[in-house]
Amino acid sequence: MVRAAILPAVGAPLEIRDIVLPDPGPGQVRVRLAAAGVCHSDLSLTDGTMRVPVPAVLGHEGAGTVLAVGEGVTHVSPGDGVVLNWAPSCGECHHCRIGEVWLCAKALAGVGAVHAHDADGNELHPGLNVAAFAEETVVAANCVLPAPAGIPLPEAALLGCAVLTGYGAVHHSAQVRPGESVAVFGVGGVGLAALQAARIAGAGPIVAVDVSPAKEELARAAGATDFVLARDTTAKQIRGLTGGQGADVAVECVGRAATIRTAWESTRRGGRTTVVGIGGKDQQVAFHALEIFHFARTLSGCVYGNSDPARDLPVIAEHVRAGRLDLGSMVTDRITLDGIPAAFEVMVAGKGGRSLVVF
Repeated sequence: MVRAAILPAVGAPLEIRDIVLPDPGPGQVRVRLAAAGVCHSDLSLTDGTMRVPVPAVLGHEGAGTVLAVGEGVTHVSPGDGVVLNWAPSCGECHHCRIGEVWLCAKALAGVGAVHAHDADGNELHPGLNVAAFAEETVVAANCVLPAPAGIPLPEAALLGCAVLTGYGAVHHSAQVRPGESVAVFGVGGVGLAALQAARIAGAGPIVAVDVSPAKEELARAAGATDFVLARDTTAKQIRGLTGGQGADVAVECVGRAATIRTAWESTRRGGRTTVVGIGGKDQQVAFHALEIFHFARTLSGCVYGNSDPARDLPVIAEHVRAGRLDLGSMVTDRITLDGIPAAFEVMVAGKGGRSLVVF
């Protein structure tokens, strides 16, 4: 029996209770969690913006220690530190064959599996594959990657989603070049990672945008040279900070129609807008044909930072070890499992950076 955060149904409050985990079967790994980050995607599962089978154990950004492995698992052993990979690639589908592993058609094939049972024997599913909001989890072997050396496991949890996504949005999707101006909309976990990635890329100026003035200190610590409070004049302010042209790149980390539209308007003619935030179907973004032609901007979606975790984790880890990327500064609240519902409320209120469940 281990404690876990369970979503019993879409729209229902989380329940923190005991679950019964099976032993790892062939091709599976059992992990004792060191920490798990509370991500907006978890909130999106609770309100139905994203849908997976329920009841489910939520949590997808985590790291921990291998307790046991099933038959055929050779790349990790008991005692090894690992980072959970919630979107493993199959290596066989069309997208994997052309190198777009972040769009793997089978990445979420495991969400419908039976992950565990509650104390009454009811089946539980694994949320986004890895069920990280639990003291322990059992996952497919391709859902674990060796933890980078020299990085404490609690902080390494952030590598599993926020950092891969924010870093990848800047370096892979937008492909920011030295000297380019960047505007990052939304200073949460992913936004903080994007700001640090922009600084690492040699961008400047780097403008952070958020609805909360309390985020300014966090944003500047992550690399922002300027901070703009989100309002009707945001795009005009960003143009004023970029020589009247607009930013070369805007990274939207919120997933709201108004924010996406403002991010697009904040970029220069010929600029690039990368949308990382996950919005609902009701968030409709409108453009007229003339402005699409005239401004010649690029608007693109970005899934998981367009990242290949096996390729990118060692690169990001080197930035961490060299002091260029600070994981600890992204964490504004360290909580227990029981603190997850309150962490969701903090997120909805637009406060703080990343909440980290520490076991």
